[in-house]
Amino acid sequence: MQSDYVAARIHLERALKQLQGEDKVSVRAREALDLLIEAVVVAQHRRKPANVVWLPTSRKTRR
Repeated sequence: MQSDYVAARIHLERALKQLQGEDKVSVRAREALDLLIEAVVVAQHRRKPANVVWLPTSRKTRR
């Protein structure tokens, strides 16, 4: 099963919007959520290594 990074990001951003207080817990929770959102975004856009196919080249150079 693969992770649904888009859905996870949406839920984390909604949680971030709910924590608008200036108390210590809200501030620290927002900081933690920011880190989680960043990690999800990085994972979402990570590419799998590509398979490189080497093709034979001609010994003659074309000009």
